[in-house]
Amino acid sequence: MSGEKTVIKKLPEYIDKISEEALSMIDRLTAETGLPIYMDPKTGAPMWLDVRELRLRYTLPVKSIVEFFEALRNGVMKTTKCKECGTIYFPPQIDCPKCRVRNMEWIEVEKEGELVTWTVINTKPLTFSYHNDYVVGIVRMPQGFNILAWVRTTDPRKLAPGAKMRLKIGRREDENYISYWFEPVE
Repeated sequence: MSGEKTVIKKLPEYIDKISEEALSMIDRLTAETGLPIYMDPKTGAPMWLDVRELRLRYTLPVKSIVEFFEALRNGVMKTTKCKECGTIYFPPQIDCPKCRVRNMEWIEVEKEGELVTWTVINTKPLTFSYHNDYVVGIVRMPQGFNILAWVRTTDPRKLAPGAKMRLKIGRREDENYISYWFEPVE
């Protein structure tokens, strides 16, 4: 466990280091060419790097939906349903915008849904730059709502609209926190 804490503590330093190296390279390129444009090493596409740095880390109060996170910790996904109109909300919320009331109940999310759409992310934000290309998709659940999440697949070319997807919950290896994703049903 102490090794994991060391990795987590060093992650901001690592991100700062690669960010500084990348910015230094762009500064040299801009000085030489007059433009902060570089070729993406993976796709070969020209990329504009804005000269403004945007670093954002924030905290959000989750007291009203802490049951969602507690359920994830126990390997279950829950969300909220309005007791007045029956509308299900994901992500969970405490108020129903339809009825304008705070009368929600927690329900368990079913484990399978259908893939609506997806995209392969190959130009990643700096904080995910160490990941291989990954897939993000929208899955329609039988209860009538959509979930946006990563889709773990060995071959994104085999994905198709309507494909059956299974909800998975577990610890994300790289960030070491509990999250959820989908996998194709074989």
